[in-house]
Amino acid sequence: MKIYSLVDNVSNGQLAAEHGLSLFIKLDNGTNVLFDMGQSDLFAENAERLGLNIADVDIAVISHGHYDHGGGLETFLNINSKAPVYVHSQAFEPHYSLKPEGLKYIGLNPTILSSELTRDRLMLTHNLRIISEDMILFSNVEKTICFSPANRLLYGADKVSNDDFVHEQNLLIRENGCWTLFAGCAHCGMVNIVKKAIEIIGQPPKYVYGGMHLMKNGLDAESENAFIKDLCQQLMDIPDTVYYTMHCTGMDAFMKMKEYMNDRIEYFNTIGDFVAIDNYFRSP
Repeated sequence: MKIYSLVDNVSNGQLAAEHGLSLFIKLDNGTNVLFDMGQSDLFAENAERLGLNIADVDIAVISHGHYDHGGGLETFLNINSKAPVYVHSQAFEPHYSLKPEGLKYIGLNPTILSSELTRDRLMLTHNLRIISEDMILFSNVEKTICFSPANRLLYGADKVSNDDFVHEQNLLIRENGCWTLFAGCAHCGMVNIVKKAIEIIGQPPKYVYGGMHLMKNGLDAESENAFIKDLCQQLMDIPDTVYYTMHCTGMDAFMKMKEYMNDRIEYFNTIGDFVAIDNYFRSP
């Protein structure tokens, strides 16, 4: 498996960055998976710079109904004419973020649902979707442990209640007997998501890719350090799992997590290279 970061908040290489997430996953069996599409057409531009062809994607997934993960959907559908796009049935409902000036719409573009581009292309998911014996989508994660206080700024369709993140789904892929978990922002809490994955596959995933949604958490320094310490301990209590985080984790929070987790966590940004999962090898 080779995993390329097409979009992240930061870049250390020749590729442009934006607030968002997009991963290109090349499986050993020749299947290409696109996990999220950033907020614009940047994912496609960066893919081209890396020599990757979005038209060759066989399966696409949108992790949840926020613009920075599915904003590139129209671009994807214009480039790729074959891949089904798996998206939760509630992802196109309105979603908002509380800004100093008031609520701002941060959802997907609902007009695309009536576009000819989406005809027979959108695969609407609910709780559990088994794409194949080695590829599973799941949502409906209970938010019990280390639920990020940054979620306090996010609202659902009624503009009054905080988002329940029913629309957030996660992807499990098995290759050579090894399960890898992909989570977009982990709004439901990464610990909760990993534990739900364990319920489904009966073992911890070997690798986890995803944001931790720790930016703009509203905590004072002492409370933030305590929250991150607890999160790290909970993650490390899951045996052997290695985490590659990105996007909404934020670099400051990542550096604190790195102090606790050492080689159990790395930041995976848009670097113009890839991470190859093969005998625990990580490319530079």
